[in-house]
Order: sequence, then C-alpha cells, then structure tokens
Amino acid sequence: MRQALFPRDLFAEFDRLQRSMQEAFERSPAIRGAGRGGFPAINIGVSPHSVEVVALVPGLAPEAIELHLEKGVLTLSGERPAVAAEHNENLHTQERFSGAFRRVINLPDDIDPEQVSARCRDGVLHVSIQRRTEAQPRRIQIS
Repeated sequence: MRQALFPRDLFAEFDRLQRSMQEAFERSPAIRGAGRGGFPAINIGVSPHSVEVVALVPGLAPEAIELHLEKGVLTLSGERPAVAAEHNENLHTQERFSGAFRRVINLPDDIDPEQVSARCRDGVLHVSIQRRTEAQPRRIQIS
C-alpha cells in the first residue's frame, strides 16, 4: 500500500491558503471607508453636487442607528440584537451578524456639514451630503 506524502490534498491546502490571504487583504482599509466586508455593507458614490452613502441595515429600526458627522468623518454605529434560537435548538451555522457595529467613512473636504439628510426605508439607509456651492462645477460664460 502506498502512503501519501502529505496528510492532506496539496491542492486543497493551497486553496485554503489562497482564501486566507484574500480574506486578509479584503479586511485592509479601503480608500474612503474603514474596511470591506463589515456590517453594514455600504456603497459610497460621489457626484458634482453631493456624496451619497447607502448602507444595508436589514432588521434594524431607524432609531437603533446612530449617525455622526464631525470634521469630515461620517460615523455609522449601532447594535443589532441576536436572534434567540427557537425551542432550545443548537445552532450549527450562524451567518447573520449580531452585536455592536461601527463604520467610519472619510468624506471629501468640500462637503457642507449643514446640508445632510438621511432616510431609512425597507432596511436601506440613504445618507446624502451636499457639497459646498463654491466647490460645485459651474459653466462660465465667455464674452
């Protein structure tokens, strides 16, 4: 009988190593956000007139979410309660995030902190931050 040189499949081990390396890089800081893969998932878009932040917050009431804007930094925080197991069942897999969360987003220097609006509907939080009028592009007439 022939015995394997490695106790595991070599290709499976390389696959595991590659996945762990990708996870390490995905957690590194993004250009504008604190990191990728956190809760809540966020999208950040910019236009000539505003910065738009969309956060997916399913199962959270708007009152459970805190938004702070200070010195060009938008902080989104709160706590998502854990779901109790029904009928004293043992959980084997739990992919739903629960617990305290905090996302920090660095904003451009030309935002207007007085022109911020936020709304939450159907588990989607939308924050719109207007840019200062002097920073917005404008057409110049040539005489």
